[in-house]
Amino acid sequence: MAIPWGTLKSLLIFFGPILLPKALSYYRSVRAAPRIQGLKVRPLPRRIRLAISLLLLTAGFFLLLTLPPFSPEHIFRLTQSRLQIPADVLFTRLASLRPHNTLTPTDLALRAKFASLESRLVYLHLGPSTVATCPFCTSDDPRSYLYYFLPELLAPHLANLAVVTAATSALLTRDDPRGVAGWRAPAALAAAALALADLYLVAAHDHAANARALRLAEIDSFYWTARAARYAALAALDAGLAALCYLTGTQRAFVRPPAPAERLEAVVRGLGGVKGKINAAGVVKNTVLRDEELRGRCNAYWAHEVRLMREMMEDREVVEGVNDALLNRIDIAGIERDAEAYAKAVLMPSGEGRAATEEVVG
Repeated sequence: MAIPWGTLKSLLIFFGPILLPKALSYYRSVRAAPRIQGLKVRPLPRRIRLAISLLLLTAGFFLLLTLPPFSPEHIFRLTQSRLQIPADVLFTRLASLRPHNTLTPTDLALRAKFASLESRLVYLHLGPSTVATCPFCTSDDPRSYLYYFLPELLAPHLANLAVVTAATSALLTRDDPRGVAGWRAPAALAAAALALADLYLVAAHDHAANARALRLAEIDSFYWTARAARYAALAALDAGLAALCYLTGTQRAFVRPPAPAERLEAVVRGLGGVKGKINAAGVVKNTVLRDEELRGRCNAYWAHEVRLMREMMEDREVVEGVNDALLNRIDIAGIERDAEAYAKAVLMPSGEGRAATEEVVG
């Protein structure tokens, strides 16, 4: 049963001021979470690009199926006929629209079934293929048509579920195991919920309501409307999942922070790299000091550097600029305090020195 627009407007006016600020606050917190956790926006990894491309291609395919050229024929609309028209007249009109005035096998099967009004109602409810090809269905048992229609109903949902699980599989989310892979379970649940909702709406539809339609405009073409809505909903689900994968893949939003063990491992790895660079610098320094030629070149470089800096500091404009900065712009006392504290932190024992260094750097 449709909800009146007035009721929807009243609900929006009542709940809008309550829900909108909460939604904006949630959006801002989600956007700011990666920055708070120290995560930077990064280029999209290649595998996640493949996952997003798969989802967008599937969404585009579903949207393409909603267009009229890719939808099954609606005989009553095609021939501009009312529901109660005699079958012979209906298919005579249809034959005039076919090449060589020849009916197709599907048309002939429908012509045999359209002798009863119930078959026409089922046609509007479940589509032409179900009515034309079902081998065990009868108009006395309309539910038999629904059972035969179930594979056609569930096929796009199952195909989309396969695409969703493939796009969020470990093969394509290896570059971002904490982000994109986290959408696997919610996306699968959303796809399953969409399939159950679709099944419920089709099964609960009262196809007999069309029996009172006397004109073409009064006919409720449920099958074609539900088919377009089904593929549009699947496309929206895939496009939404692609957007979420993009946000998590680039670390813009919805990113889970690294576990403490992972963060500790990253710190240890970084310290190991720093230690390796320090050791390499020590090796280079020892090599330079032990070699007479390299030691001479090093001493010559520093002698030239000292002479160059002395000549620069003797320039009048430089002297005036330094004096102006020392007198007006720089807190010399604060710099001296920080330098003294840092020097003490370096020369203290390890525990005290580490705490003092952290205090100075902080």
